[in-house]
Amino acid sequence: MKLKFTKMHGAGNDFVVIDAINQQIQFTREQWQHIADRRFGIGADQILVVEKSDTPDVDFRYRIYNADGGEVEQCGNGSRAFVRFVIEKKLTDKSTIRVETMSGIIAPRMESDGSITVDMGAPILEPAKVPFDNSGLTAIPAADDVLWPLDVNGKTVSVSVVSMGNPHAVQVVDNAETFPVAADGPVIEHHPRFPKRVNAGFMQINDRHHIRLRVYERGAGETLACGTGACAAVVAGIRRGLLDSPVRVTTHGGELSIAWQGEGSSVMLSGPAVTVFEGEINL
Repeated sequence: MKLKFTKMHGAGNDFVVIDAINQQIQFTREQWQHIADRRFGIGADQILVVEKSDTPDVDFRYRIYNADGGEVEQCGNGSRAFVRFVIEKKLTDKSTIRVETMSGIIAPRMESDGSITVDMGAPILEPAKVPFDNSGLTAIPAADDVLWPLDVNGKTVSVSVVSMGNPHAVQVVDNAETFPVAADGPVIEHHPRFPKRVNAGFMQINDRHHIRLRVYERGAGETLACGTGACAAVVAGIRRGLLDSPVRVTTHGGELSIAWQGEGSSVMLSGPAVTVFEGEINL
């Protein structure tokens, strides 16, 4: 079959976006992997699928497949691309839409300057709900946060565990650029303490309103930016008493802005979303 697609990115985190409202799709895991393959397919960190929602007062359903073909709960940068896609394709005339994801409803909006802000909902901080198995571990208090020790490549690292609809393990590092993300990232992703695997975040504190961040994403490897990873890192930094909202997050692919007013409140994610090209692929 011929599949129409749009290639997009948010701060370098790149996506294949598929309109499943006006074309029929039903793919295997191997076909999702083929689409994401950078040599034999189109190439992407994630594939985003736009569907109709059957839920009242919800505009769309949003499905996300990682490069390994697995479906996941949430993608912050992808949600911004999703908004630009449905507006550019005239699938909606709203500037604020309600979107159903595997992890709940989000409410992204297009700003007057063309940037996109997403209400990502309140972070989940209870370890069991992340999910994270903390049995037998001794918690390390850090202001309003709790750090958990993990054995990683023969050393012990201390991480904050946060869910933004998907699981994150965030650690503070002295220098994000020189940190061995390629070595430690996959070990943390597959750590047995995380039954659904985890996104590993490596955060360098520049000042109280600016961090540098690298994220090794579950099922995708290190990406140029990770929206939910930026949210999780800022939440962890604020809870540890290291950051104040709003926070500018510098990634290899660009900059994001995160605002969070504390426990129980939503995390607001702002940043760019860019259409790169459109095309068709035979599957």
